[in-house]
Amino acid sequence: MRSTLEKVKTSGWKKVRVEFTGGPLVISVPRDCAELTMGKAEVLKNPAKEVQEALDQPCAGPGLEEIIRGKGKEPERLRVAITISDITRPVPYRGKAGILPPLLKKLHGLGIRRENVRIIVGTGTHRASTAQEKTEMLGKEVLSSYEVLDHDCEDESLLVAAGRTPAGTEVYLNRFFHQADVKIATGLTESHFMAGASGGRKAVCPGLVNLRTIQKFHSPEFLESPFATNLVFEGNPCHEEALAVAKSVGVDFTVTVTLDKEMRMTGVFAGDLEKVLEMAVEKIKSYVAIPVQEEFDIVLTHGGYVGRNHYQTAKAAVGALPAVKEKGTVIIAADNRDPEPIGGPEYKTLCHLLKLQGPEGYVGVLKSPSWRFTKDQWEPEVWGRVLRKVGEGGMIYCTSDIPEPGMALLPGTSGYDFLTPAGKKKNRAGKVEEMVQNAVLYFFGTYQEKGLSPRMAFVREGPYAVPMKPWP
Repeated sequence: MRSTLEKVKTSGWKKVRVEFTGGPLVISVPRDCAELTMGKAEVLKNPAKEVQEALDQPCAGPGLEEIIRGKGKEPERLRVAITISDITRPVPYRGKAGILPPLLKKLHGLGIRRENVRIIVGTGTHRASTAQEKTEMLGKEVLSSYEVLDHDCEDESLLVAAGRTPAGTEVYLNRFFHQADVKIATGLTESHFMAGASGGRKAVCPGLVNLRTIQKFHSPEFLESPFATNLVFEGNPCHEEALAVAKSVGVDFTVTVTLDKEMRMTGVFAGDLEKVLEMAVEKIKSYVAIPVQEEFDIVLTHGGYVGRNHYQTAKAAVGALPAVKEKGTVIIAADNRDPEPIGGPEYKTLCHLLKLQGPEGYVGVLKSPSWRFTKDQWEPEVWGRVLRKVGEGGMIYCTSDIPEPGMALLPGTSGYDFLTPAGKKKNRAGKVEEMVQNAVLYFFGTYQEKGLSPRMAFVREGPYAVPMKPWP
């Protein structure tokens, strides 16, 4: 590697800044490196005012006043459940411009008693939130004034039967949400590499359902569909199933926000579940979709805010695929700052299975009649999409939060392979910066050794940007 690095002439190269805690990472790239960046989004000038107006004048469907009047009970007797996202989503819940304080205030103004409101963290199969994370998400005042619970998809005492979808899925739902008279779903709408976009129906499925329902949502039957990808909804089985589940449950009111690359609010939408999603998706499409006219030999991306662990960083890797050539190279700067930097024990084991079997072998195991559905099995399957296109040697995963022995069990090539002895003494950001820089130099050099001039691209916003063919 050192020999290849020394041959690369970087005179005239430019610097790009890669988002990273303790960073940014400053990486030298060729002068003609294409910077794939999201379009400029108009930021809300007065988010607090916009949130209030969205609550007072929903974009579609009945408002909270009409919903509460129609329940057939005195407001002070109504039970309200509000589902929220966990720490992996940067939803602006707290503060003056947050969506939760004005929502709660409006409910109380309509006669809902504070003690009759439950806030449920829709974890899906994610781990429970820590006390610190709940404070970070909600603030001390809300946390001390309301009952805040984490959903657990495997705790049968928390689940009740809630209907059946057209696909035949028997839905079991969080019983506190199911028993509530008024059901409210909140969250963030952003592109999603399986369901098209997050938000709305996903707050319920997979957020609040049982493991078996999530099993259907994340089955190979669904995930291997070419329509199960970013910003695609028609024919997307994941989207259709989540929507069917949410409809069978009955969500009374939805609040979702859209954000720009700086996590500033660009829109807030409230009201009917489907209409809110439709309007929010139209908003994000206008600036997250990046038309790409060509595929590149080398693509640099990063895990962003959501890439707290290896599990979540799959979003960035899959999002970069439309921009990279077959057998090209994807270099990922991963800010895996979660207490579990890889993911849960099941996920670790399944990633190793993917490493051993390869993507086709892994999916074959999942489809076997003797295979027992295992929590988190879909995320390694999604990593398999990356391996299919670029191979083990073409996916370079750069993190200093996962110890080197742990990296050896994960798919792709470890960033430690590009870290010098001197680099091992640097801080966590410094180590990743060196890994990424040396990987860029190495793969650029390998092309040059073959007499080729590689084309490189940098996905500036990582998992939030959606490189894709130009819109018709």
